[in-house]
Amino acid sequence: MILIGESINIMSHTIGPAMREKDAKPIQQMAVIQEEKGANYLEINLGPAKKQGDEIMEWLVKTVEEVTELPLTLDTTNPVAMEAGLKVVTKARALINSASGQSERLAQMLPLAKKYDADVIGLLLTNEGMPRDVNERVKVALEIVAKASELGIGNENIWIDPLMFTITVGQDQVVSMVEFLQMLPDLFVPPTRSTCGLSNVSQGAPEELRSLLNQAIYCILEPTGIHSAIVNVLDEDFMAVVNGISKQGSPEAYINGLDGEAQTKLNKTIAVLKKEALYCHSWLEM
Repeated sequence: MILIGESINIMSHTIGPAMREKDAKPIQQMAVIQEEKGANYLEINLGPAKKQGDEIMEWLVKTVEEVTELPLTLDTTNPVAMEAGLKVVTKARALINSASGQSERLAQMLPLAKKYDADVIGLLLTNEGMPRDVNERVKVALEIVAKASELGIGNENIWIDPLMFTITVGQDQVVSMVEFLQMLPDLFVPPTRSTCGLSNVSQGAPEELRSLLNQAIYCILEPTGIHSAIVNVLDEDFMAVVNGISKQGSPEAYINGLDGEAQTKLNKTIAVLKKEALYCHSWLEM
């Protein structure tokens, strides 16, 4: 699974101010450490970027490319800022996050992907909101790929993101997303790629339990063949699971090699995410 490092983000208490003040040092340090920790891509998340977004995104791309050869994922809802970043990418093929199923955003981002020969994430979100089930995810995915095809964007350059819901919103959505990912390879010929904001699953959960939720969802997603995920590579416990599964060959083999307490915690959390047990903040005590 390709890991997209999520930590160059406007919402960060340290990176956000550095972005606004154009302070290169913390941003470049974050880029380097994420690469060292195992990131394959680096995301630059500028958010809405309503004020001087184009200038900041251009500066960010140049600043990060000074210290790494890794490909960049550019994330902003401001199409002017997105294009400013794409214009100055030089090291590797960029990834646009994202062209959602929302009509305006699709019309803005797909032409940029074509113009700048970038890959693009197709986020399964529409003008009506978030998908409610597998069928709605399939419908939106078909619409995005069809629109991209009209512009000459190949399936291999589209990364479908089925939307990772937080477990605190509803267990049905996590199950539905996994079911969709298992179906995705058969939806398109040639196949698209796939991705998700993995850390979203733990949003709203107690801070001390977020890493465990992220570890568990990785164990669930890895066998689906998902192409990539946006993750916190700075979380050593999470990366231990990633590397352990890679070494052991499967989540089951990795989990079976854990000591009793660690195995129990991870298995209980996987059961909650699969809706085999009820979610509550005290699921480990049940």
